This record gives sequence, structure tokens and C-alpha cells, in this order.
Amino acid sequence: MIRVLVVDDSHMVRAWIVDCVRSDPEIVVVGTAPDGRKAVELTATLTPDVIIMDMAMPIMNGIEATKQIMAN
Repeated sequence: MIRVLVVDDSHMVRAWIVDCVRSDPEIVVVGTAPDGRKAVELTATLTPDVIIMDMAMPIMNGIEATKQIMAN
């Protein structure tokens, strides 16, 4: 199974992405986050294989979150 974390500040977009990803039986959504800061936190605990992340978000954007995730 491929473990996916979905990160987007729009609830509707997150829900749409989750529905799309869940249509594949080999992929499981392990979590969702509304901003980059939460994505960094969840990545440490959920250890996803893939992160689908928006780049423009409040609190911490996707670029900064990616830098922090890759550093860890």
C-alpha cells in the first residue's frame, strides 16, 4: 500500500483529492492537513510515502513545509 498525506488549505479541494486518491485500491490516505505546519507535524508521526501538497497556504506554505520535511 502507498501511504498518502493530502495537504491543502481548502477543505473542498482536500476532500476532492482524497476521493480521487481513494479510488485506487493500492493507495491509502493516512491523513489530511490544512497548512504546511500541520503537514510537517503529521509527516513525523504518519510517515507517508507520498505527500500531495498545495504550494500557497496560510501559516506555512508548501515550499517551506517541503524544506522542513526534507531536512528531517
